[in-house]
Amino acid sequence: MLLFFVILLLPSPSLCLNQEAFYLYQLKLSLTDPDSSLSSWSDPHDSPCSWSGIHCDPISGSVISVDLSESNLSGPFPTILCNLHNLTFISFFDNFINSTLPSAISACRSLQHLDLSQNLLTGTLPDTLPDIPNLKYLDLAGNNFSGDIPTSFGRFQKLEVFSLVSNLFDGVLPPFLGNISSLKMLNLSYNPFSPGRIPPEFGNLTNLEVLWLTQCNLLGEIPDSLGRLKKLTDLDLAVNNLKGKIPGSLTELTNVVQMELYNNSLTGELPVGIGNLSALRLIDVSMNRLSGLIPNELCQLPLESLNLYENRFEGNLPASIANSHGLFELRLFRNGLTGELPHNLGKNSPLRLIDVSNNQFTGEIPAGLCKKGELEELLLLHNSFSGQIPESLGACRSLTRVRLGYNKLSGEVPLGFWGLPHVYLLELANNYLTGQIAKTIASAANLSILVVHRNRFSGSIPEEIGFVENLLEFSGSENMLSGPLPRSIVNLRQLGTLDLHGNSLSGNLPDGIVSLKKMNELNLASNVFSGKIPEGIGRMSVLNYLDLSSNGFSGEIPTSLQDLKLNQLNLSNNKLSGEIPALYAKQMFKNSFLGNPGLCGDIEGLCDGKDDRRRKGYAWLLRFTFVLSGLVLTVGVVWFYFKYRKFRDARAIDKSKWTLMSFHKLGFSENEILDNLDEDNVIGSGSAGKVYKVVLSNGEAVAVKRLWGGAKKENDTCDIEKGHVQDDGFEAEVATLGKIRHKNIVRLWCCCTTKDCKLLVYEYMPNGSLGDLLHSSKGGLLDWPTRYKIITDAAEGLSYLHHDCVPAIVHRDVKANNILLDADFGARIADFGVAKVVDSLGKPKSMSVIAGSCGYIAPEYAYTLRVNEKSDIYSFGVVILELVTGRRPVDPEFGEKDLVKWVCTTFDQKGSDHVLDPKLDSCFKEEICKALNIGLLCTNPLPINRPSMRRIVKMLQEVSAENQVMTVKKDGKLTPYYYEDSSELGTVA
Repeated sequence: MLLFFVILLLPSPSLCLNQEAFYLYQLKLSLTDPDSSLSSWSDPHDSPCSWSGIHCDPISGSVISVDLSESNLSGPFPTILCNLHNLTFISFFDNFINSTLPSAISACRSLQHLDLSQNLLTGTLPDTLPDIPNLKYLDLAGNNFSGDIPTSFGRFQKLEVFSLVSNLFDGVLPPFLGNISSLKMLNLSYNPFSPGRIPPEFGNLTNLEVLWLTQCNLLGEIPDSLGRLKKLTDLDLAVNNLKGKIPGSLTELTNVVQMELYNNSLTGELPVGIGNLSALRLIDVSMNRLSGLIPNELCQLPLESLNLYENRFEGNLPASIANSHGLFELRLFRNGLTGELPHNLGKNSPLRLIDVSNNQFTGEIPAGLCKKGELEELLLLHNSFSGQIPESLGACRSLTRVRLGYNKLSGEVPLGFWGLPHVYLLELANNYLTGQIAKTIASAANLSILVVHRNRFSGSIPEEIGFVENLLEFSGSENMLSGPLPRSIVNLRQLGTLDLHGNSLSGNLPDGIVSLKKMNELNLASNVFSGKIPEGIGRMSVLNYLDLSSNGFSGEIPTSLQDLKLNQLNLSNNKLSGEIPALYAKQMFKNSFLGNPGLCGDIEGLCDGKDDRRRKGYAWLLRFTFVLSGLVLTVGVVWFYFKYRKFRDARAIDKSKWTLMSFHKLGFSENEILDNLDEDNVIGSGSAGKVYKVVLSNGEAVAVKRLWGGAKKENDTCDIEKGHVQDDGFEAEVATLGKIRHKNIVRLWCCCTTKDCKLLVYEYMPNGSLGDLLHSSKGGLLDWPTRYKIITDAAEGLSYLHHDCVPAIVHRDVKANNILLDADFGARIADFGVAKVVDSLGKPKSMSVIAGSCGYIAPEYAYTLRVNEKSDIYSFGVVILELVTGRRPVDPEFGEKDLVKWVCTTFDQKGSDHVLDPKLDSCFKEEICKALNIGLLCTNPLPINRPSMRRIVKMLQEVSAENQVMTVKKDGKLTPYYYEDSSELGTVA
């Protein structure tokens, strides 16, 4: 009887289930669910076990798992889940869970697996998480957590997987994590930790299998203690500032499969004993300062990927590398390697990529590189390879990218090589290759870029080239090609660049060539073409480079040429006649028409002896004009003298009230400045005041910014930082510019103040602001070399502010209008009215309001109001995109997007040709595309993934280098990204 009553008092299973359904239904109500992912959670009286994302224990029927990954849910973390006492698994991966992670989560006592990665959580981590006794899996990657990792985290008892990738932690890398002896995976990559060493205590994690510390601001040497991690299979310490030698203790990691140490400052040779790593399949020590020989024992390992590029290795490549049966990736470019490639390289291994560019290799190309039929990328440029291209490569149908340029290759190209079906880039430039471009090129269905200039190719260009419908660029200059331009070339509707100068091509241009609407560059100079320039050439709307010089073209210049926006025009040394079109009948275009005896126009020295009567006819009118002008000038001078004397006397009363503070040795007084603040001298104005150009008595000019003090005027609202009076901007400008000196920061000579007005006197910049010049009718003055110089100068100025000033200075309003240009288009950073210093720890500084200009503001600054150097870097990236695209940061054409989003979307959908400024010369396309990539790196939505200004300066300095290497985010890790030409651009994370 007693047992019967006890049973009656126990809660029934259905009652427990209904209670759990009630909790889950409350969870549903607390979240925003735009995709109705929780539509099956309809009746809180039903069993929740059939609801989407819910899994129940098969015996007890209670909820043990809630998996709502990728459900587009938003709202705070629902702590009501902790009322499910048997819950062991929670995943909200890839949602929009926001706010902070509450300490109450420690009430989920049964929890073993917690995945909140890829959400919008902020604030610090709750120090109560280790109170969950059975927690084994904790993934908080891809959020906005900040601050320090709590010291309590050293108390985890059973934690096996711990990931904090891509957050904003800025404390030190904590040694106490070495106390979590149960850890199998530790991933702290992509966090802005304070500079520090790898804690030697990490060597105590003897159960560790994966250790990822990529881009954690690590310094110093790799500790020997890491050699105790005998179970380690994956070691990634890439993209840090580690130095010294690779410790020999790492050769004891006999289970390691993948070792990535790239992009550090490691020195010395590869450690002796590296052959002990019998399980090693991938090793990447690229972009360091390693030297010496490539050890033979390394090449005897069962490697699948060997990346040693951008170091200082020398000597021969060990022949044993050819014995590897699994090697599919070999990257050795930019070293000092010599000798020949092993003759049997590729015969035993399924090579997919080989890049040994920029070394000193000699000898012939191994014939067996594609023996296994899997070779996709063959990059051997900038070496001294000689002999013929092996016939076997002509049958390698897997190839997609081939670069054999800048070698000493000779002989004829195998017929099959011209027609490889999957190759999109074929570069054979700067060799001694002979023979014809074969008709088999018709089979190259995927070919986009054909670069064969500076060889000894002869014969005619085959008609079959018209079948290569995807061709974007054909560069075959400085060969011995002859015959007419094939008529089929008009079928290449995607063709943007046709450069065949320096050959012996002849005949008339095909009539339909003007139908190539995407043609950007047409260079047929130094051939023997004849006939007329097609009248419809003005319909080639994007053409901006036209060179038909040194041919036999005759007839008149088509007037439709005036419809084009050309950066380069050269029609010299032909047989053209008639009048030069009015748009080009100017002295600045003189060299474009020299050597055409029949041409005439109003250009001095081009048609001497003609039109003399017309010139004399104007002489009487000029004399009358000069007499009348002199009379008007005399009257004007007298009137001005009396007006000026009255104005000067009126102003002299107030000069005693001005206070001058100088920051450099001055050759002028405040009176010279005050006497010239006339409306006629205004060169700019804004909400903060006006800017005047003042010419001093010594002939030099200065710029004077006049700010109104005291209460704001009715129209004196600041478009940068609302709610602050102009005094704040004045004080910030004086405090900042008064103490810093750099060639790329505008120089503040002095300031003058009174009660109601404040003046800032700067060096005068004749070419004004970058924004005004770039987006005006004078934008054509900014060719690519000039824009590149401006980008580099501005980067060096910002790098000085971020890295060389103590404390560091954040500009907070980097934009094209705040980059001023001197007479030589040298750039200076200006306008420090909202600049702030960074605290001694380098932590983001919270602001009460947003400072910046629309289109330039970093996304994290807009919603967190925290500012640091990364905010400036985002804005600078927008400036780069402005210069590359020629577009404003915000444009009605973009719709709801800004320039960054427009570039990313357009580039992904249509390619680089639809992004780059058509006014830029296409011969610089490779460099422009590299700058575009840097701009995209700078505007990464995650601040941690933006490079520092010091790194940006280095990348810009190397932008004209041949094999630029960057890193992109792939599968959650930073991966080397290679491109040697503009067609190889990718979406940069």
